[in-house]
Amino acid sequence: MPWPDRRFTDLVNIEHPIVLAPMAGAIDFELAAEVAEAGGLGSIPCAMLDLEQIRDQVARFRARTKRPLNLNFFCHTTPELNNAREAAWRERLAPYYRELNIDPAAPVPTSNRRPFDRAVCDLVLELKPEVASFHFGLPEPALFERVKRAGIVTLSSATTVDEARWLDERGVDAIIAQGNEAGGHRGIFLGDDITTQPGTFALVPQVADAVNAPVIAAGGVTDARGIAAAFILGASAVQVGTAFLFCPESKISGLYRTALKSARDDGTALTNLMTGRPARGLMNRVMRDFGPISEAPAFPLAAGALAPLRAKAEAAGSSDFTPLWSGQAAALGVEMSARGLMQKLASEAQALLR
Repeated sequence: MPWPDRRFTDLVNIEHPIVLAPMAGAIDFELAAEVAEAGGLGSIPCAMLDLEQIRDQVARFRARTKRPLNLNFFCHTTPELNNAREAAWRERLAPYYRELNIDPAAPVPTSNRRPFDRAVCDLVLELKPEVASFHFGLPEPALFERVKRAGIVTLSSATTVDEARWLDERGVDAIIAQGNEAGGHRGIFLGDDITTQPGTFALVPQVADAVNAPVIAAGGVTDARGIAAAFILGASAVQVGTAFLFCPESKISGLYRTALKSARDDGTALTNLMTGRPARGLMNRVMRDFGPISEAPAFPLAAGALAPLRAKAEAAGSSDFTPLWSGQAAALGVEMSARGLMQKLASEAQALLR
């Protein structure tokens, strides 16, 4: 059965309108290649990789499949260090340091989140992925135009209709409508008020009505029912993240897997504590103690002082300080191979749409 809207599948030359969400730190070329071979769009998250690591990931993907590839990048502004703010954060975390027998005065590890810059752009033009996607807006106009001129299909995330219109006006080829239910970092970039952002059911049809580009629904899409609903609401594709974390090809830890298996509909929250930007994840100790949204250093600096706590706690079998990114529908996830999940999602969604 053909999909009811083929604008996105035709745009990127894939069989099924399912995009693997680019979950930094949780997936790599292996899961991306499996999704691609099963007819979806495989994605490699690049924000936590250096240039040689990006090159290596692409080479490994290309060695496994010739199907289209999406490389994903962050477009945040590198923050200026604020000694008072960073010191206050260390002071708040000091009781945990003492509890875990870590020196509170030890140097803070660097938080590695690279924004899309000229060097990254040069590499993208060399590697020529079929698709480049962006989070937190777009790169500076000159860099974005270089990507467009190279014939690379561009995607970016919008959390509101205004953000979707902004992206559409600048020539983004397809727009990811990221509902409030979505796991991981919010793609918010025109404002900072996360309390008013709509859920997927409210956002997708309004974005579809407001823009010319095809719309990709993201947030809470974990099974075939979510895919069918997205199409009925006006989407041309879906982006699926949390469901693929259950696959053996994902790179999450055993602690993370255990937490996902016991996920509940009310078990996640948006938090800025893990990195400095709002992101949805399963509740952990530090989120409960501080409240999910609290004073923290700017993105990505908050992660630095948490890193020693995370390492020590994980070694002891605890996820008290671990970011467990997850959408609200994680309880619908099933453990199966990435190819098996792709086949299940596609066939069951097509049956529902019939």
